[in-house]
Amino acid sequence: MSPDVVSVGRISVDLYAREPHAGFEDQQSFRKSVGGSPTNVAVAAARLGHDVTLVTKVGDDDFGDYIRGRLEGWGVNTSYVGSVPGAQTPLAFAALTPPETPTVIFYRGAAAPDTQLVASDVPEELITGTKILWISQGSLAQGSTAETCLTWMGLRSKDHHTILDLDYRPSLWGSVDDARAMAQRAIALATVVVGNSEECEVALGVSDPDAAADALLSAGVKLAIIKLGAGGALLASETERVRVAPTPIEVVCGLGAGDAFGGALCHGLLEGLSLEEIGALANAAGAHVATQLTCADAMPSVEELQRVMEDAA
Repeated sequence: MSPDVVSVGRISVDLYAREPHAGFEDQQSFRKSVGGSPTNVAVAAARLGHDVTLVTKVGDDDFGDYIRGRLEGWGVNTSYVGSVPGAQTPLAFAALTPPETPTVIFYRGAAAPDTQLVASDVPEELITGTKILWISQGSLAQGSTAETCLTWMGLRSKDHHTILDLDYRPSLWGSVDDARAMAQRAIALATVVVGNSEECEVALGVSDPDAAADALLSAGVKLAIIKLGAGGALLASETERVRVAPTPIEVVCGLGAGDAFGGALCHGLLEGLSLEEIGALANAAGAHVATQLTCADAMPSVEELQRVMEDAA
């Protein structure tokens, strides 16, 4: 039986500084969690009750074992979380400078395990049969994983959801031009594209939300979603365009809010919700995670999301 969601790409052990407004030059204490945007999305969708498979690779080290154990505890299928012999699982350090947009330093080595995926790592029917294939822009940046992701996207029917997250991490790319060129190739294969204004500027050359949505729809995308941070979100199809107000919160850590948004987006699509309902649910999920220090550990259940929405009403 095919899973509801297959998410592909970046994975790491994340270490979050506990002290707000303290930079890496200061004395800090850290909390350990699992990270990497597509990994967080997988956890978020699993926490919302869906059958989720993660496709990635870790090092053959204790951190890799830690990641698998945590993912399995959250209900994520790790059958296709491979190990690269002799490689180290990537690390990411986050400082709350400021809490809304933390500073992140990646330690990924010359060829991180998650950049070494090849098409033969999973059966083709896993890719073609899943209801949602989630691909992160970061997965298109380096190594064999980049072309593998495009190959997998190309196998998909347009009747299924192939979601491209424009998740942009400058340190993963040689240049903005490289990132834009790869984004354009992936957009042509996607049915749903989600990103914030900065990511749309990188991928499309425009940052205005409506202009970005227009550009994506013109490229053949069925659903364009522009995350507006404190401004909420814009969701646009050929026949409908809605803006959803944000969920008011006091931010503890802005990391992972977009991944929670992504998991709730998957949930809304799988449940057949309206664009307005999807936007409200995704905003609430992002808001919930932004009130917590870590990402994967903080992904909400359906019941927790309902409470967030009720409290904001």
